Amino acid sequence: MKPQEKMNWRLRLLVSIGIFIVGILARTWRFDSRNHEGWHRLKAQGKPFVLVLWHGTLLPLSYWHRDQGISVLVSEHRDGEIIARVLHAWGCRTVRGSTTRGGGRALLAMIAELGRGHVVAVTPDGPQGPAHVFQPGALVAANRAGVPVVAIAITVGRAWHLNSWDQFIIPKPFSRITVAYGDPVLVNGASPREAATGVAQFESVMRDAQERSLHA
Repeated sequence: MKPQEKMNWRLRLLVSIGIFIVGILARTWRFDSRNHEGWHRLKAQGKPFVLVLWHGTLLPLSYWHRDQGISVLVSEHRDGEIIARVLHAWGCRTVRGSTTRGGGRALLAMIAELGRGHVVAVTPDGPQGPAHVFQPGALVAANRAGVPVVAIAITVGRAWHLNSWDQFIIPKPFSRITVAYGDPVLVNGASPREAATGVAQFESVMRDAQERSLHA
């Protein structure tokens, strides 16, 4: 066995153990949700849409939306592969690529998923940041598919934060997590370039969702 293959085998084992441990931890988390009527209505009507969330909140929000068949955009590098395995274990689908790596292919795949009626989740500041800076790929995909965008933000009572560019959040045992949603918003623009100019508007939408998660 080659050294790289041996390392990959060890990594796969560690990831499997990690998924098991995080799954036990996640079962202790206590969730509240706010302003969820808009996206619940879209789901009840079977309409696709794009969920946008900051990269650092991906773990608790993936667990909250587990087993809903949501397609999550995940980067193609090794860290993305680890995230993809966690998502699959929690009943999510994945679209591989990002705005910086495999971007064109990922955009087409997102549009295809939306066309098939699937909800697509995107971290618009991923996969490498800067944190909380909205990249336009999610808006272009939503505009091309003619579907709305729904923002999600969270407030976590107690959490560990990884020493990474996104301060990746791992809620502590029995932590209370407040999930807040923005109202569904259509992306204006007659072309992808025009749609991409909406990033400032949607950064504001994300801030509004964050405020909802902080205040009753």
